[in-house]
Amino acid sequence: MAENTTTTDTPNAADGPPAADEATLRERVAKLEQQNDEFLRHLAEFQNRNNEMLQVMRRKDQELEGRLKYAHEKLAADLLTALDNLDRALDAARKAGDKSPLTVGVAATEAQILEVLKRHGVVPIEALGQPFDPNKHQAIQSAPAGKGQEPNTVVQVAQQGFMIHDRVLRPAAVIVAQ
Repeated sequence: MAENTTTTDTPNAADGPPAADEATLRERVAKLEQQNDEFLRHLAEFQNRNNEMLQVMRRKDQELEGRLKYAHEKLAADLLTALDNLDRALDAARKAGDKSPLTVGVAATEAQILEVLKRHGVVPIEALGQPFDPNKHQAIQSAPAGKGQEPNTVVQVAQQGFMIHDRVLRPAAVIVAQ
């Protein structure tokens, strides 16, 4: 039996690819590198847009949080007038020596309103005996400094001031020692 000795046209691995195949591969590699570069540019653009969108969303969340935090500001400011009237009524009753149930009820109502305001971030400004702060106090009058009083301190509060969280809702109307 004779052996069949036919040769094949397949190139030997040691010979390497033909020149035409090598050029085609180089073109494909160049095209793939170009597509990869485009993909990376698009990815970077997407990430930048995504970061911008996240920043916008954070800003909007902060704005909404601020609006919610101070949403009741106008209502609280309107309630302060009624609270001032209750305080004036109590002062008049105390000066007259009135300790009737009505006076006790008015005092309880005032305390309850102050507690409700406090739960919503509205608190009185402590002014008496404090250094004058133009951000929190409104000087309506000056008085000579008495014994033990330092100049530029609040000696009397004519109208209680209030803060809502970190903002002045209404400055305290004060008399300042000179």
